[in-house]
Amino acid sequence: MREMSLRRTVLRRTVPRRTVPRHTWKGIRQGAHRVDAVTPVERDRAVDALRAFAILGVVLGHWLVTALVADDGALHTASPLQHMPWLAPISWAFQTLAVFFLVGGHVATRGYTSARARGTTYAQWLTARLSRLFKPVAAVLALWTVTATALLLTGAEFETVRTLVKLALSPMWFLLVFAALTAATPLLLRLTPLWPLAVVLHVDLLRFGLGGPSWLGWVNVAAGWLVPYTLGAAWTRGELDSRRAGWLLLAGGAATTAVLVAWADYPASMVGVPGAGVSNLNPPTLAAVTFGLAQCGLALLLRDRLRKAMTRPLAWSAVALVNLSAMTIFLWHQTALMATTATGLLAGRLSGLHTVPDDLAWVAARLAWLPVFTLALAICWAAFRSYEQGPRRRPDRPSRVVRVHHRLRSRPAEATRDA
Repeated sequence: MREMSLRRTVLRRTVPRRTVPRHTWKGIRQGAHRVDAVTPVERDRAVDALRAFAILGVVLGHWLVTALVADDGALHTASPLQHMPWLAPISWAFQTLAVFFLVGGHVATRGYTSARARGTTYAQWLTARLSRLFKPVAAVLALWTVTATALLLTGAEFETVRTLVKLALSPMWFLLVFAALTAATPLLLRLTPLWPLAVVLHVDLLRFGLGGPSWLGWVNVAAGWLVPYTLGAAWTRGELDSRRAGWLLLAGGAATTAVLVAWADYPASMVGVPGAGVSNLNPPTLAAVTFGLAQCGLALLLRDRLRKAMTRPLAWSAVALVNLSAMTIFLWHQTALMATTATGLLAGRLSGLHTVPDDLAWVAARLAWLPVFTLALAICWAAFRSYEQGPRRRPDRPSRVVRVHHRLRSRPAEATRDA
């Protein structure tokens, strides 16, 4: 017994297994507490949490339902929802764009009202809002222009290059719509969501019920996302503060969506499926909009719980980091997927990466690839985050998280603007 005790003592002294992790966690906790300490008490942390969850939901959704199948030396897109339609509930969990537009509408209308009260002109306010959105776009466009040119010059098939570029640039349609709604914010301050919802209803009635032209659906690109955006404006006006409003949106939106899917032949998937005759998302249909209403209702109901959860420094610092890098994460997540896929081709056709997504074995393999996608995205974040956050700080300067929150503390009226 004495020998075993001595052995344990020696091992503890010569192999300090917990020293590094303990120090690491201590540093992480200290950093989290610093971020928590400089956050203004009046900041609504639930808003930031909802934005972070919406962005991460889109990223995970794309990684789970987007497959690049290697076939005869070319790559083409496929989806497990195409081969296993019973997996449609996955799209219900990860198609979270409505929540992002809800938060965007709330933050923009509140920020514009505050800016107008301070005497800031519309042009100054809009320039500040949009510069954060579009600065990271330049890096994506530059990289993929060079990449596409290099691939074509080295003999890659045009269809493969087109597939890759389309996937890489597909997130930008969202930015264009979001930028247009942001620019129209002064006109939307008092607009009720019922008006754009009525537009979506009539467009779908014309094109699906009365055989109207399919191009009418593109009207819903603006009208469909205007519904959650104007809900955000209603949130700013205080019209959604009661839990009754959240429950009404959740129950009404879910019930209407179920009716549309069950009896009006709308697709069950809330994302596009290759080869499908109708997509709920491209352009948005009435079912996608009513489903978004249900998501917005759930988001509103979760506000109090999120505020409580965000009082924990570790949780709040993670949410703050995602918010500071929201556009970088959103713009580069498809590139991370494709970089992993292309690198994996060096080892041959790998399950869950290059194979047809037609069984549960593919799903299990794809889940195993998620940490690799995350690592690739982390590399992209490290390389390109400066386009969103600015250049790396000097050692004698506080971090951008600290500077942003100090600025918000000095301007409490803007506490919920994008950080």
